[in-house]
Amino acid sequence: MFHVKHKSMDPLAYLTEHLAELEREGLRRSPAEPIAPGALSFCSNDYLGLASTAAPPAPSGSGASRLIAGEREEHRRLERALATWLGVEDALVFSSGYAANVGALSCLAGPSDLIVSDALNHASIIDGARLSRARVAVVPHGSTDAIARALGDRAEARAWVAVESYYSMDADGPDLAALRRLCDAHGAGLFVDEAHALGVLGPGGRGRAASAAVVPDVVVGTLGKALGGQGAFVGGRAVLRDYLWNRARSFVFSTGLAPVSCAAALRSLQRVIEEPGLAATVEALSSRLRAGLDAAIAGRPDLTLQGEGHIVPLIVGAPDRAMRLATLLRERGVAVQAIRPPTVPQGTARVRMTVTALHTAADIDAAIAAVGAAIDVLDAR
Repeated sequence: MFHVKHKSMDPLAYLTEHLAELEREGLRRSPAEPIAPGALSFCSNDYLGLASTAAPPAPSGSGASRLIAGEREEHRRLERALATWLGVEDALVFSSGYAANVGALSCLAGPSDLIVSDALNHASIIDGARLSRARVAVVPHGSTDAIARALGDRAEARAWVAVESYYSMDADGPDLAALRRLCDAHGAGLFVDEAHALGVLGPGGRGRAASAAVVPDVVVGTLGKALGGQGAFVGGRAVLRDYLWNRARSFVFSTGLAPVSCAAALRSLQRVIEEPGLAATVEALSSRLRAGLDAAIAGRPDLTLQGEGHIVPLIVGAPDRAMRLATLLRERGVAVQAIRPPTVPQGTARVRMTVTALHTAADIDAAIAAVGAAIDVLDAR
């Protein structure tokens, strides 16, 4: 038997080449600089300002997978409270939103099934669909007609429609009532990720599905955005929770969510329920910011304000322009994040501003003034 001899080489050398290519394309990412003292941050997903709340006393870890020895009373308290809040039978908490989407989709669908997925769905939905080995039909963003065609043309017996209720990069969402009717008509399941809506949008902060009087077959929510903590959950019928407990690999083979995280999320949920003024503040400040930015970019067809609500994307086009605008705003005391491909489609790089209940009207006005000053010099240097 002959053995092929390979030259000694650095197995990671190609990484340097790929990073250099990202650098040339203006797409290389590095850790963001710390926000300067006194600067206004419009980067956070802490929409209700609850992340800085001290954690309640609870164990710092579960010590094992919940199926082994990691089950704690804090898990079930939180799950039952989330289910009651959303009007579903039960819920199961995961270690992150990514784990929730990947775990749920990858076990709910299989090789003989179809998943119809919006083109702008989060990476966790995309990866969950891939891992399921189902056929995946990616449809244009927000196109109910395309979803209807995909469902109507399918040969598979089972199908899922997977969408986000409020897209974090475009600040828009699908017609959930229409999707519910479509799914019912075609015998498909409706999978809705409410990560960026829960706590802020809908009656009592219960999300856009509640606004549309829709109950998804699967609802995914995060504990790490409006609830100011860490982790996520999947809610729905009791049989769904039982199935995920047994089959969702990202749950079964992970240490249970820390009890302290569960206790913190439960306390934040109670505040959401008891203090609707938090969400009302975010809504009012968001409207103020959007109105001011509309005025600031008037007459600039190269700049587009996108969507509605507390996520405020300002599309500038090329990645280098987005980076330049973010830098100009930081120089003026306003911290924002430049969003570039592949996170968003080519030609739609943007700066993304998020409004929280910690902002004041004066903060919003300062941000509007900073944007106006920055775009005046955007292409000057």
